[in-house]
Amino acid sequence: MSATTGGSGRRIVLWRHGQTSWNLERRFQGSTDIELTETGLAQARRSARLLASLRPDAIIASDLKRAAATAGELAALTGHTVAYDSALRETYAGEWQGLTHDEIVGRYGEQYAAWKRGEPVRRGGGELETEVADRAAPVVLAHAEKLPTDGTLVVVSHGGTIRTTIGRLLGLEARHWEGLGGLSNCCWSVLGEGARGWRLLEHNAGTLPEPVLGDDD
Repeated sequence: MSATTGGSGRRIVLWRHGQTSWNLERRFQGSTDIELTETGLAQARRSARLLASLRPDAIIASDLKRAAATAGELAALTGHTVAYDSALRETYAGEWQGLTHDEIVGRYGEQYAAWKRGEPVRRGGGELETEVADRAAPVVLAHAEKLPTDGTLVVVSHGGTIRTTIGRLLGLEARHWEGLGGLSNCCWSVLGEGARGWRLLEHNAGTLPEPVLGDDD
């Protein structure tokens, strides 16, 4: 999905961390504190160069190592101090954490299927997606409210937390959040402030946006 991030109004860039070894193994990380791989660090450096060109006004991040290291690459280019907040951590998923995708489906098949259907599920006995949004979205909004007119906030977090935060800020019902789809490592989504609230301008982007040319701007 591509759209301009120019023009009036504040912007929120929600940026997923770089690759980890557990990402490669399709192992559920949740709140487990896993570091970036060398590839993940390279991804963060490349993306940081692009995002720095947006001249962000502030950077906030999850305090987990993979997000903190990703945020650090942008901070080094912009000179901003990163505000770390544990409320931006990934979903805590209890017994699912550390398991591979196949292990989760094999051991918790019904729970996994219910989650995919959009039902409220405590995966592995952990947090509901709405609870993740309850803790993360207010932090993002509080920092966005401090932005100047046309200001940009970069939020460095995790795939699940970013999706639930976007869903909450767009006013979507929780059962529809899965429809937003996932984010690749070090890709981002952009929310823009519109006349009727926040709207999605970019999703799972890895390049700088192009202007919207047509009647839907």
